[in-house]
Amino acid sequence: MTLLAQEFELEPEIVYLNHAAVAPWPKRTKEAVIQFAEENCRVGATHYPRWQQKERELREQFKEVLNAPSSDDIALVKNTSEALSFVAYGLDWKTGDNIVTSSEEFPSNRIPWESLSTKGVELRQAAIHTDNPEQALFQHVDNHTRLITVSSVQYASGRRMNLEQIGEFCRKQSVLFCVDAIQSLGALQSDVQRWQADYVMADGHKWLLGPEGLGVFYSTPDARDRLSLSQYGWHMVENAGDYDNPAWEIAKSARRFECGSPNMLGIHALSASLSLLLEVGLESIEKRVLDNTHYLIEAILAAPDLTLLSPVYPAQRSGIVTFKPVNADTQALFQTLRRQNIICAHRGGGIRFSPHFYTQKEALERAMEAVRQFQALN
Repeated sequence: MTLLAQEFELEPEIVYLNHAAVAPWPKRTKEAVIQFAEENCRVGATHYPRWQQKERELREQFKEVLNAPSSDDIALVKNTSEALSFVAYGLDWKTGDNIVTSSEEFPSNRIPWESLSTKGVELRQAAIHTDNPEQALFQHVDNHTRLITVSSVQYASGRRMNLEQIGEFCRKQSVLFCVDAIQSLGALQSDVQRWQADYVMADGHKWLLGPEGLGVFYSTPDARDRLSLSQYGWHMVENAGDYDNPAWEIAKSARRFECGSPNMLGIHALSASLSLLLEVGLESIEKRVLDNTHYLIEAILAAPDLTLLSPVYPAQRSGIVTFKPVNADTQALFQTLRRQNIICAHRGGGIRFSPHFYTQKEALERAMEAVRQFQALN
């Protein structure tokens, strides 16, 4: 606990249960940004090769976090939506093709696919509020299905998908598999190889504890080669940095998706955040996250005037717990919690709590006590 006390500097009156939206930075991330800014002010880009080394380090960190075969499979992108759009507008669609997803997806994993209707591509949305959400997806697949795209964890309900089962199904059906991992990466252990995923993407500003404006896009070599490119520049070529050479070819690695100058400030920040997650250990983080959500779920189930909107089944649990009052106004409860500095979100018709591994039990108790007090008065 000494490490956590040193790393997180939230004001004592704040109970932060909103990591599924935007997370606070660890202290080391703040210090990395300050150090980078001070260096830039003093000497500019004198040490640019060192900055490039930090970029390479971040790819290696993501390789470890995702259990990717190679850092060559890692692209550093602006956000999840950009990576999803690379897939949506990189594949060679034909009229009559279809895509299968869930009915609970965040707009980032819905709008790019819906926009393909102009190409004659159908988006099929499976209702997954069931004991077997994976089977609900499979029932929508036919001979014209090109891709299944799903969030590893649903943003509103917190429903955790069985990605290994979906990946195995996709391999047997010769269907591509795309995973929006923004609501699990950094909270739950990830393994793109066991998932047999073709494409995986996530932002840095939620469970990864990093800044907005920088994310990761994983692709296998075969899946990468299926995507045509729409952005070109100096950074996405094989001989990047050889500015006087008129000959060029597209990078074989995932760097082909990075057309221009890298976000060096963001890279230094996100690398610092990942260093903390890797130091604590991804297995330990997942256990702590699930312990926290278990406490919340048990407390909600014990309250007759609250309705749990998140899955109760352990295999479907994540870092997100969503609930609503039975007879009171959910928006009023949300505003009451905000006034008491309990930072959460109003999503999916309920109150969404999303504590991270460093969230202490005392914070969870304070949040649930505030809910009970509200219910007693309404």
